[in-house]
Amino acid sequence: MRWKILVLWLFVNGINDRSEGGSEHSNPYWEQAFSQPYFDNTTRREVTTTVGQTAHLHCRVGHLGDRAVSWIRKRDLHILTVGILTYTNDQRFQSLHTDGSNEWTLKVTSPQVRDSGIYECQVSTEPKISQAFKLNVVVSKAKIMGNPELYIKSGSDINLTCIVLQTPDPPSFIYWYRGGNVINYSQRGGINVVTEKQTRTSRLLISKALPQDSGNYTCSPSSSDAASVLVHVLHGEQPAAMQHGNSSSTATFWTFNFMLFVLLQITILER
Repeated sequence: MRWKILVLWLFVNGINDRSEGGSEHSNPYWEQAFSQPYFDNTTRREVTTTVGQTAHLHCRVGHLGDRAVSWIRKRDLHILTVGILTYTNDQRFQSLHTDGSNEWTLKVTSPQVRDSGIYECQVSTEPKISQAFKLNVVVSKAKIMGNPELYIKSGSDINLTCIVLQTPDPPSFIYWYRGGNVINYSQRGGINVVTEKQTRTSRLLISKALPQDSGNYTCSPSSSDAASVLVHVLHGEQPAAMQHGNSSSTATFWTFNFMLFVLLQITILER
C-alpha cells in the first residue's frame, strides 16, 4: 500500500511542477524513481542459425543515459564488446548501434557449432543488470530419401526426393547436379524439378531413363551440406546386388520356420 501512495505522490508532484511553470525543470524525485535503465523484453531471446550464416542478437535498453552496454559470453565470462568497440581478438563478433536507437545488436559472422551458448547483454549500472540470450548454431544438411545406391531399369523413371534438415529458414535455392554439372533441362526432355521452399523439399523426376542417365546425383541446398545418390540405369536383368537381397530374404524365412519348429518340439517334450 505504501508504494502505491509513493507513486501517486510522485505523479502529483510531477504534475504540480509542470503546472507551476516547472516544465523547464525536471523533477528529481520522478527521475530517480523512473529513469533507471531497463530492458525491452519484446526481442527474441533465442536465435537459431546454421553454420556460416550470420547471426544477430538484439538487445534493447531504455533510459540508458551515460551507461555502457556490453556483450559477454557466458561460458567463459569473456567480454566481447563494450559500446561499439570489440574487446576480443575474434573479429567475428561485432556490436552494432545506431545513434538515437535503444538497440544494441551483437553480430556473429560465420558462426560455428562451438559458438552455441548463452550471451549476456550487460548494462554498467550499480549493481550491473543483464539479460541472457541463447544462440543455437546447427549443421544443416540435405538428405535424399531411399538407399545411397539406386538401380533403375532402362525405360523407367528416376524419381529422387531431397529434404533439407535442421535449417531454421527455408533455403533460398536447391540445385540438382549429375556429376559436377547442374542438371541441364535443355540436353533432353522429360526432366522436371519441383521445389517447395517452405517444406524444404525438392523432387527430381527424369522420365524414361537411359543408361547414359546413370551417374552420381547430388542435391545441394543453399547454406546446407549436400547429399548424393549413385544411380545405375541398366538393360535387362536386375543387378547381382538385388538378387542377393532376394536370396537373403528367403534364407531368413526358412531360418525363422526352423526355429519355430524347434520351439514346438521342446514344448511337446516338456509335456
